[in-house]
Amino acid sequence: MLSKSLQILRTMQYPTGLFAASRMTVNTGYNLAWIRDNVYATLGLEAANKYGIVKKTLRALLDILLKHEYKIDWAIKEKPKHNYQYIHARYDPITMEEIWEQWGNKQNDAIGALLFKIGDLEEKGIKIIRNKNDLIILQKLADYLQSIEYWHDKDNGMWEENEEIHASSIGACVAGLKKISKIVDVPEELIKKGEKALNQLLPRESETKDADMALLSLIYPYNVVTKKQRNFILKNVENKLLKEKGVIRYINDKYHYRNGEAQWTKGLPWLAIIYRQMNKPARYAFYMRKTINAMNEKGELPELYYADGNKYNENCPLAWSQALFVAGLGG
Repeated sequence: MLSKSLQILRTMQYPTGLFAASRMTVNTGYNLAWIRDNVYATLGLEAANKYGIVKKTLRALLDILLKHEYKIDWAIKEKPKHNYQYIHARYDPITMEEIWEQWGNKQNDAIGALLFKIGDLEEKGIKIIRNKNDLIILQKLADYLQSIEYWHDKDNGMWEENEEIHASSIGACVAGLKKISKIVDVPEELIKKGEKALNQLLPRESETKDADMALLSLIYPYNVVTKKQRNFILKNVENKLLKEKGVIRYINDKYHYRNGEAQWTKGLPWLAIIYRQMNKPARYAFYMRKTINAMNEKGELPELYYADGNKYNENCPLAWSQALFVAGLGG
């Protein structure tokens, strides 16, 4: 099953090393590359010891940022005021150009995610940084988070929706800055401001959202919450958001709403990984079985199932979901 899931995941990778969010032929826009989704793809590949692919993907993300270094330089100097002035979260996977349409571009967690994964792998002895230019862009990303004042910056969050201060975005930035601080210069105060803001906001995701699947990221992969906070997040997700074919993102989520909130498959392997880390094999096995039951006949995990039946949307397979399943099997 690991080999098959890896094969499915690889079908979504372009020659540049970047992963599409879903099939390359899908016409929903999910043939494009998101920074965050690519980082999550590397979690599965790392668990399967596919370090050559991991390196290619993360270095491709660095190449995107190097291509748009002028924009990062401006944002550090001037501080962005409008969405288009922020580092974009989505790119053409071949040309590495920004996608310019009006849309929730402010996704601070994507930058935190990239800093976290590169810092984490470097700490493990897996060399992602190629040269001085890579080091310079990583330093500028840390400076960028300081410029936008990430600890109280209203962004579109993991779900690319309304602008709020999101705990999952702050937590990703805290985790990323902590990891990359061993490689580039990160003022200790920059991390402390994020930690303080995160603890003030938790256990909520934001002002309007209490239980939210995005909070799982604070447990895995970021590990920036206390045991008490972790347990509360899990209780909230399992009691309020868990469904048969997946996890709803938050209560009253209107995206693909059909007589109920859409059920996102990625939440199932996500929970499995967390319970494996907690050394709870029965809960781990329970969520892995639910993940397998959410697959189609080809072994693919779609983005989501509609609440009013057994149908899933056309973003199938979803790289993020498939990668988390691989991470659940590997490691």
